[in-house]
Amino acid sequence: MRYSISDLEQLSGVQTHTIRMWERRYQALEPMRSPGNTRFYDDAHLRRLLNIVSLSKSGMKISLICALSDHEMDLLLQQEMENTVSADPQYEYYISKLLNLGLAYNELKFSALLSTCVDNHGMGSTYQQVIYPLLVRLGLMWRRDHICAAQEHFLSNLIRQQLYVAIHTLPLAKQADSCWLLFLPEDEDHDLGLLFANYLLRSMGQKVIFLGARVPLASVKETMENNNVQHMLFFMVRQRPVPDANTYLEQLGTTFNYANIHLAGNANLIADLELRNRINWIQSIAGFEEVINKFKHAS
Repeated sequence: MRYSISDLEQLSGVQTHTIRMWERRYQALEPMRSPGNTRFYDDAHLRRLLNIVSLSKSGMKISLICALSDHEMDLLLQQEMENTVSADPQYEYYISKLLNLGLAYNELKFSALLSTCVDNHGMGSTYQQVIYPLLVRLGLMWRRDHICAAQEHFLSNLIRQQLYVAIHTLPLAKQADSCWLLFLPEDEDHDLGLLFANYLLRSMGQKVIFLGARVPLASVKETMENNNVQHMLFFMVRQRPVPDANTYLEQLGTTFNYANIHLAGNANLIADLELRNRINWIQSIAGFEEVINKFKHAS
């Protein structure tokens, strides 16, 4: 794809003036030029910028990161890949086998194996021990340019189907302790974590209003006004400029000051945000279960 520098800002969370500074000082990126001399970028530039951001979160200096060749950066990503290997051989078998089947577009065997894992270990353990590490590994493979976007979409859609099946098997709560509204902001479409949260809440006897991805704030407001909602849960997955994210949080906190607001998603982003107005950061599945139980016992 072809990107402007403002596109890179929105996709990486790095502000335009910072990208330009990194280009001038460290030669972080070398943009291409159109016949009209307009700067533009491609997928390789985006991958490199995302890798620079990720490595900077680990404590490396920007000057050192930008000096890395693509090969040297790939070696560091390989180390990150190795950290996704499960200590449990049984779970690692599922991760590796599912990854290979998905990349080969083998829907029949992928779905059968994932169903077997869910049958043997339950959806909760399958998501935490297999699906989530698989998605992390998949993202690292894209950043290393070892897979194409089509393979990532194919795998994600097969996992999404499995989550829908698991959710469909759960009975609807008739007398729930509380009602949860689940959604993604209108610039977010990575909904697998939100779907699992939907499953977990329903499995613990909670009522859920699931709006899904790319929900305008006006639609959230309308839903909140017309339903007795005590809890709001949303995810911020993609990287974005911190000021933009803080503005969105401020809008939510001010508009819905009567509700319990919960946020999950990209830890690198959320750690830099101002979590005011009773916004609770959900950092793990176990932590989310504790929150659900706390409010169940309080009701």
